[in-house]
Amino acid sequence: MMKKTDRLKKINSINDIKNKKVLYIATKNSDYLRLTQEVRILRENGCEVTEIVSPSKSYPKRLIYVFRKLLCVRMKNYDISFVGFAPQLVMPVFGRKLRKKPVMEDFFISMYDTLCCDRKKFRPRSLIGRLLHRIDTKTLAMADKVVCDTKAHGEFFCREFDCPLSKMTTLYLEADSDIYYPREAAENKEFTVLYFGSVLPLQGVSVILDAIDLLKDEQGIRFVFIGPLGRDNVRKGENITEYIQWLPQDQLAEKIAQADLCLAGHFSSDIMKAKRTIPGKAYIYRAMNKPMILGNNNATHELYSENQDGIYFVKMGDPRALAELILRIRGQKEEKHEKDR
Repeated sequence: MMKKTDRLKKINSINDIKNKKVLYIATKNSDYLRLTQEVRILRENGCEVTEIVSPSKSYPKRLIYVFRKLLCVRMKNYDISFVGFAPQLVMPVFGRKLRKKPVMEDFFISMYDTLCCDRKKFRPRSLIGRLLHRIDTKTLAMADKVVCDTKAHGEFFCREFDCPLSKMTTLYLEADSDIYYPREAAENKEFTVLYFGSVLPLQGVSVILDAIDLLKDEQGIRFVFIGPLGRDNVRKGENITEYIQWLPQDQLAEKIAQADLCLAGHFSSDIMKAKRTIPGKAYIYRAMNKPMILGNNNATHELYSENQDGIYFVKMGDPRALAELILRIRGQKEEKHEKDR
């Protein structure tokens, strides 16, 4: 009889799951792009997928819905279970039941790393910090195969939570091609630099704001900042700076299309997670064929290189380097326009 640890030995990625009956479980809302990406891949591979996900906006309601459904599941009806976003909320409760068949998890985030090291809500050695570390470790141990978003992230999970590297496989994010695609835009009078984000610490927004300060008197540059920045952080200068709290995705895509240069990040040099992940906005900018600046780290180099047109790297945590690179890219565009005349 095959050992449980060897049950998915021949499966190296989600693309290797073919023609199986798959139970797909996730506590994130059902239209979340990572979920739809995984379900689409499984179905394209000929799998029969039963989804236990909820469209509710409320996380507690989604969790209750998923738990109720799992109580009624009969594992003999499936070949494999795939636990999507936040398996830490599912596996400690239902792991024994799900483990009756092979289990693949999407370990998209570490609860310990996110809450203790990234957002610093708890100290790593506090009681809650140790509990979160234990939950992450147990969740990974219960999986036969683990999906992560970058190789750098997967390697960190293996080191930190004592998980065999052979369990890890990488599935990069993707942009929603129905919303984000190349489109024509009017020529800007000012060189327009765009950033959007939720202003999380790892994004390094302070680096962007400091770069804006350095360029505040530079003529012909326009910054567009989309996100909940707060009035105290608004910068003023000779250049035109536009601040928008929030936009629906279709309107966001139009704003991106109008930009000459997009800031992807991550730019924080203090939070280690920023060096292990590729920002989701990078996939969006690339899908729209927009020039972008990325933080220079191992994760971003997994997919992108300076040999690719419109890809630029900058030292993380260095606003002066970012400001100088913005000026250099603007200069390159002006030179190109002169040559094209």
